[in-house]
Amino acid sequence: MRVLLVEDEPDLGIAIKRTLTQQKYLVDWVMNGTDAWAYLENSCTQYTLAIIDWMLPGMSGLELCQQLRNKKNPLPVLMLTAKDTMEDKVTGLDAGADDYLIKPFGMAELLARLRALQRRSPHFQPQELTVGNLTLDYGSSTVVSYNAMGDRQVVPLTNKEFQLLEYFMKHPNQIITTEQIRNQLWEVSAEPISNVVAAQMRLLRRKLANSGCVNPIETLHGMGYRLNLTP
Repeated sequence: MRVLLVEDEPDLGIAIKRTLTQQKYLVDWVMNGTDAWAYLENSCTQYTLAIIDWMLPGMSGLELCQQLRNKKNPLPVLMLTAKDTMEDKVTGLDAGADDYLIKPFGMAELLARLRALQRRSPHFQPQELTVGNLTLDYGSSTVVSYNAMGDRQVVPLTNKEFQLLEYFMKHPNQIITTEQIRNQLWEVSAEPISNVVAAQMRLLRRKLANSGCVNPIETLHGMGYRLNLTP
């Protein structure tokens, strides 16, 4: 799950990104509206949610929401603001925000509102994703492998490994290129490293193999990778 965070307060931005990362979200954080719009227009990056502050340099959060809706983009948006009057809330919602969170707020409430937005989204993601003998549990942020006897084994994965496996499980039996993986699973601002995908793939394969999944991800030389599990 990838989130665009648009927040110009450094301390708050750091806190939100840390919280979301701990919950296995991949977070692109920008501090002004102009950069946020450039990220949203990047066709290589698909976001699950956006968290947008109202008052931003360059382009306000209100303007961002309006532009999103003018482009018929249904991306769920949670607006953050210190504006707490009824008129302000109406203005934000009418501009295209799906929910409204008033500062200061607790991280538990932020996460609950994000879960609610996901449930209302037309691209709603269920609590679990199962492909073959693997089950990815979003509630506990764990992956479980089942052997031929039905025995259950938890696969210990890092955040990035979890995100990588999720991406493959959402596209079973499809060829996925290295560029697609890098675009979708690494922050836009991250420094490109030539072998980062291959290195992460080795770690994920090793952990899956140790849990009884023999070579579930194959390498197609010159093409990319494919998850060989029947959904």
